[in-house]
Amino acid sequence: MSDHALRLLREQPHLAELAAFPFNFDLTRADHGEAVRLASGGPLEAVAGDDTGGTYFVCGDGSVLYADSEGSAGIIGNSVDEALEVLVGLPGWHDYLGLAPADGEEKIRAAVAETKEEIREYHGIDDERTELRAGLGLPERSPVELIGLLHAALLRTEPDFLLLNAEEGGAHDLLDRHPRPPLWETVLARGRTDLTLLREGSAWDEVAGDRARRALALRAAQFDRREGDLPLLRHLLRHEAEASMTDELRLAAVLVGLHGCAEDLPLLYEVRETDFDTWCGLGGMPEPDADPAELRSWARGLDDSLFGTDPADEPLFTWTGLAREQGLVELARAALIRRLDDIDFRAYRDARDGKAMERRDASQLSSLVHEFEQLGDTFQALRAQRLYVPLQTRAWDRVSALLRLARLEREEGRFGAAIRTLASLRDTLAEPDAGGSGSGSGSGSGSDKSLGHWQRTNLGAYIVEEHYAVARTAATDTALADEVRAVTVAAGELLARLSGTARANVERHLAGTTDTHTDSRTDIHTDTGANLDAGVSAEPTPPQPSAG
Repeated sequence: MSDHALRLLREQPHLAELAAFPFNFDLTRADHGEAVRLASGGPLEAVAGDDTGGTYFVCGDGSVLYADSEGSAGIIGNSVDEALEVLVGLPGWHDYLGLAPADGEEKIRAAVAETKEEIREYHGIDDERTELRAGLGLPERSPVELIGLLHAALLRTEPDFLLLNAEEGGAHDLLDRHPRPPLWETVLARGRTDLTLLREGSAWDEVAGDRARRALALRAAQFDRREGDLPLLRHLLRHEAEASMTDELRLAAVLVGLHGCAEDLPLLYEVRETDFDTWCGLGGMPEPDADPAELRSWARGLDDSLFGTDPADEPLFTWTGLAREQGLVELARAALIRRLDDIDFRAYRDARDGKAMERRDASQLSSLVHEFEQLGDTFQALRAQRLYVPLQTRAWDRVSALLRLARLEREEGRFGAAIRTLASLRDTLAEPDAGGSGSGSGSGSGSDKSLGHWQRTNLGAYIVEEHYAVARTAATDTALADEVRAVTVAAGELLARLSGTARANVERHLAGTTDTHTDSRTDIHTDTGANLDAGVSAEPTPPQPSAG
């Protein structure tokens, strides 16, 4: 994109003075005052500012992002040249953020004329505009054309140019309030196209053989159900079974089952028997010799509880997951950050009002952490995990959450914070009832017994491994030498408390660790049982007698 005008402004002081006044593009005001960055991680260079505290940034593709002093931001041009066309041709352009070409020429011209007259009461703009346009080589465009350029640029802001506070991670609001299509509509577009192809009898193998396209086609079929779709649904179901248990496999089984055809019962049974996961995930399915009405009833029950026909009713994470699988990474990231910001704001408001954070946010935060990690965005995952930790009341869940928090802090290079988090984790191991309600612990006295056998579980092993991982990576920070020694000592003490097999497994793992690679096993689902009965034991399983 062209930066011809920007070069001229930097080379010719007189033109720079004209741009600064009366058109409020001042090269001397390029300091935004707070650290910001793009969510995508793309380059961002502050080049000018205005007298309201706003800043103009040039992005990697040349687009100009304007951020005001009130926490809003938006693309205002595809290049500095185009942005200056808007600023020079539409003095007082902030007043036109709500205008769009659809408003019509009459309304646009009237609004622009009114603002210009207000500006002319204080200073001239006409001669100055003519001189600056000539000096920069900018074309003369009508207000309607300029509103069209501004409107199109603003709509490009999200997701690729979402601006964040660099320290806290929260997103700026959109500069304008023009409606955007919902996330599901953008994500589902390819699926609708593929569903049309399938219905036309083409691209069956191409769509069914591609995991992302197959999932989207099934989702499109979920919201556009037709009687003649049964053959293609069977085809998609067979291929989806190869991916083992997925939400889309369950959806495909439901869509086939809703047709209530007896000949589909053997196929559904075969899919259910693919592996243990599918057997569990499709539990309750009628047997191959069942009545078709029973099949339809089973499918309707799952449809009512899990699916439905309105895409707006689907959870956010359905669409962000499908967006990620399509490669629409920034679209998924932007939606997830917006959701995290909403929860973060509620947490701030509740803390301000002296109220506890709502428990209903816990499951969403856990999903947000997972989704951000899938995107490789440890920074935002860490934000979500920090909010998640205080919501855990059971000792096992608090320790699991603190363990994950320490890992994320370590991966972000926040070694001091990781060391402090591990100290809190050890405090919980020592006093499980501190900080928790103790409810649901399973003990008659009301005390929390969920960590009663942590030394014999995978959780205990992961705790020790994370202590050593933090000590190993934090050793590069000489300012933390004392803290690193303390963590190392604590790791040794915890290792000594593990059961014999668990300790041996950890020692083998540590012996094979030659770098700071993070073992994904440190992610402990809080829904997992706290003791050996939950299947998380680090002890060997006794050999079972042969079925023969």
